[in-house]
Amino acid sequence: MKKVLVIEDNLEVRENLAEILELSGYEVYTAENGKVGVQQARTAQPDIILCDVMMPELDGFGVLRILDQNPQTADIPFVFLTAKAEKDDFRKGMNLGADDYITKPFDDVELLDALEMRLKKSERIKKSFDGTPAGLNSFISEARGQQELNKLSENRDLQRFRKKDLIYEEGQYAKRLYFIASGKVKTFKTNDVGKEYIIKIHKAGEFLGYQALIRKDKYHESASALEETEVNLIPKEDFFALLYNNRDFSARFIKMLADNMEDQEEQLLSLAYNSIRKRVAESLLVLQERFAKEGISILRDDLASMVGTAKESVIRTLTDFKNEGLIKIEGGTISILNADKLALMPN
Repeated sequence: MKKVLVIEDNLEVRENLAEILELSGYEVYTAENGKVGVQQARTAQPDIILCDVMMPELDGFGVLRILDQNPQTADIPFVFLTAKAEKDDFRKGMNLGADDYITKPFDDVELLDALEMRLKKSERIKKSFDGTPAGLNSFISEARGQQELNKLSENRDLQRFRKKDLIYEEGQYAKRLYFIASGKVKTFKTNDVGKEYIIKIHKAGEFLGYQALIRKDKYHESASALEETEVNLIPKEDFFALLYNNRDFSARFIKMLADNMEDQEEQLLSLAYNSIRKRVAESLLVLQERFAKEGISILRDDLASMVGTAKESVIRTLTDFKNEGLIKIEGGTISILNADKLALMPN
């Protein structure tokens, strides 16, 4: 059963909407003003929100702004309800990222049709991006939803990179978004004496370079191929058109940014407080979770850069793990034999 949150300060209208929606098979939550509506959206996690524009304490525009800044609520379809039909209100709402606009008084069938259409589109967008190049095309085509954006995504060139080839370099200005079609890519920083620290290893189906694009700044890290890799080059105009005009698309990147910040915080804590043995164990588990079904194939230099230590220290630690029966090493490929013990590695 789909959940609908109705934010409406007029009691009669709110109760009428709740009755219509409940009779149509929706689970309905109601809020009498914008502040209560924001709290309800965070706790109930509705599938769609119907929100009045003109309300005391916090109007509908304020509600949308607040929800858009929270990764947990940013991708919830948002439909404005208003008795006003002035063009300025429509423009302001759509510029903020509203998915639709319904004017009061409204026809019951019109309301239900609009809800159903928005829910179906949201579901298609969520399902269409499956981490493949075809899924990327499908996702962007579905997310655009505007005639004027139809040609923006036609020039997504595919570029091939050999192992160790640079995709972009720290200090360069960001000009495009990168999508990994196949292969693996490491993002890393280099200190003054040329020593690398790997920030993250990315797999097929992931985006690169969007943080610098959003900042309209230089890359703060470099990216290079760990193996034969294919990357789609997405024009920055395409990226920004979607980011500014479509809440479903922008919500994905809000979540990606939040996830990246969380990962980086954990890495910094690990570097500051964990022993080399624990950091090697954590890195092996991350690599296994993200990539390895048949084994972890990574250069010892790259593993040392992930751990933040010398290659010799990593090699000694891997040898210890092998002798302890925690891992197996054959032809340079690492297989984890006891993930539980690695996960519980003492500091």
